[in-house]
Amino acid sequence: MAVIGHGAGGVEGDAPGGSALAALLALIVGSIGGGILFVMLDQLLNARGGYLRKSATTITYLSQRRKRRIERMLHRLGQIEFFRSIPPEHVQILVECLRPVTFEVGERLFSQGDRGDRMYFLEQGEISLLLDGKEFKTLSAGDVLGEIALLTGAPRTAQAVARSHTVAFVLIKEDFDRIRKILPEIEAVTARLASQRLDELHHYQEITSRAAADWAKQAANALRHGTSLPTPHEVRVAASEHSGAPLAIWLGSFLDGISESFVIGAGFLAILSTKMAYSEPMFVEVIPYTLIVGVFLSNFPEAMSSSIGMKDQGWKVPKILVLWVSLMVMSAIGAVVGYLVGAGVNHTVVAGIEGIAAGAMLTMIAQTMIPEAVHLGSPSIVGLSTLAGFVSTVAFKILEL
Repeated sequence: MAVIGHGAGGVEGDAPGGSALAALLALIVGSIGGGILFVMLDQLLNARGGYLRKSATTITYLSQRRKRRIERMLHRLGQIEFFRSIPPEHVQILVECLRPVTFEVGERLFSQGDRGDRMYFLEQGEISLLLDGKEFKTLSAGDVLGEIALLTGAPRTAQAVARSHTVAFVLIKEDFDRIRKILPEIEAVTARLASQRLDELHHYQEITSRAAADWAKQAANALRHGTSLPTPHEVRVAASEHSGAPLAIWLGSFLDGISESFVIGAGFLAILSTKMAYSEPMFVEVIPYTLIVGVFLSNFPEAMSSSIGMKDQGWKVPKILVLWVSLMVMSAIGAVVGYLVGAGVNHTVVAGIEGIAAGAMLTMIAQTMIPEAVHLGSPSIVGLSTLAGFVSTVAFKILEL
């Protein structure tokens, strides 16, 4: 809105230093370039932990990572004919029943002779299988453990011990039985598999990779696109994976705010030029209270949301305050740069630069602010709140008349 109200809005007539058409084209090209630039820089920062700066970017990043993890899990599940019998449109039921578990070195998953009440899908790490105390096989990422005991009800024929830090997905018998009731079409394959002898384990593992890949692809496409809020533990774990997360968060917030400050600074030049043509302007005419209120309303809620997220990640209050103060100083510098650039270069160039800033701002709003609101509130409220925001902007402009 700042771009339309103060910046390149003067392209209606011939502007000094360039034609209105050239300025308009520069604005359009700059807007596209600004949006692309924002996406590229945002992805670069997110890869280094910058996604932690906002709830929306955190939700998006962790949801995408969770989706990739589920897709990898589906490839493992596709190695078992039983799970490939589940129609892709019902795979969500299976995914919701699987739970992540971790095992440390030397931790025992089960012992020989135990009841087979769960099955494991290894995502990372190694598991040793021991028969009468002697290791006879090692399972690693992508392997399935315990499926025959779960299907047949036979006791465990070996002991399983973690050789390294292991991450796996577990399906317990109660959930397995519930899936079987919901999806009656798998009863036939369940009965057939339950009748197999334990020495036929290799038969279930020797499935062609092509059939497994096709099933996993169909199942992944059938997953719902909705995302859920990450738990505080997931956020803390994600933050601990990035040693440079504080700097990335600062750079991400700077990327979100510098475009607005630049446009405001460039807009001051247009205001001064207009006012000084008639008389010496007063302070409130150069910096109207409506602009101050508009900047406050557009940034204060975002700052509150980001601050809450930072506290959830374990940041101390003084550190958060230092971050926002430094961003305030950098935004002021950005406004000064916008003012100086607007005073010394061709108007067409200014329009192009403001277009870049506008493109980055619009991309940021669509990519982070609106998705965050939808995740945390109802879509109807988000739509009405967005409308109220635009109406408020127009209302404040009326007060300047």
